[in-house]
Amino acid sequence: MSRYVDITAGKESADSVHDAVREKYAAAARGVAGGSCCNGTDSCCEEADPVTSNLYAAGEVEGLPEAAVSASLGCGNPTALTPLHEGEVVLDLGSGGGLDVLLSARRVGPAGKAYGLDMTDEMLELARSNAREAGVRNVEFLKGQIERIPLPDSSVDVVISNCVINLAPDKDEVLREAYRVLRPGGRFAVSDVIVQGELPVSLRRDMEAWAGCVAGALHEDEYRAKLEAAGFRDIQVEVTRVYSAEEALGRDCCGGSMDAEGGRLASAFIRATRRE
Repeated sequence: MSRYVDITAGKESADSVHDAVREKYAAAARGVAGGSCCNGTDSCCEEADPVTSNLYAAGEVEGLPEAAVSASLGCGNPTALTPLHEGEVVLDLGSGGGLDVLLSARRVGPAGKAYGLDMTDEMLELARSNAREAGVRNVEFLKGQIERIPLPDSSVDVVISNCVINLAPDKDEVLREAYRVLRPGGRFAVSDVIVQGELPVSLRRDMEAWAGCVAGALHEDEYRAKLEAAGFRDIQVEVTRVYSAEEALGRDCCGGSMDAEGGRLASAFIRATRRE
């Protein structure tokens, strides 16, 4: 049975959302560790998930642990959104099993570094195990919420994220934090779910839909406005896939289905730059 949250209830509702998200992704990490999958690409799913499947070319993930690939629950490939240069520092918000961190670490080389930030112990354990298995040393996985990034001001060159910002109750704080830790001229390059049209209020309040990357999604115009308010410039939103809320929830092998009416959802590449 779905749980519901009062989206106007401040800290209480934010804590409820965090708990629901942590619970879902902890279960996903345990499933991957136990040999199952949740990314819509293996036999545990009857059909390819319209949100999470076929996001990476086979050559991109070659040589990386299967557990890192299987644990990827994103909606795009943020490491392909902006050039990553030798020696740069990258931060992945909501790094999960560590796939995008490992891909970033490859690109920035041993002189660079890739951080992953996640609030779920099980995902952090899985990510660290994947990094050890891959033999990647220029990575570090941090525990914390993306609303409070445990890094100093102006300490990273690129912030990436893969279908995670929509899960945050306070997106304004997430974007302010991303801006804070970026160096002047630093790049914000994320994949995320956005809304086209309007979603029913009942769906916005549904906790399963929050954890399923549906209820917390922003409209494209609202996303742009929040990035501008945080100080970003050169904002671009590029839609890559469009699907219904029912498809997004019903095809997820770790969740249930829901008959949702109203606006559509879309995966999008979102790019912006911190002002010099």
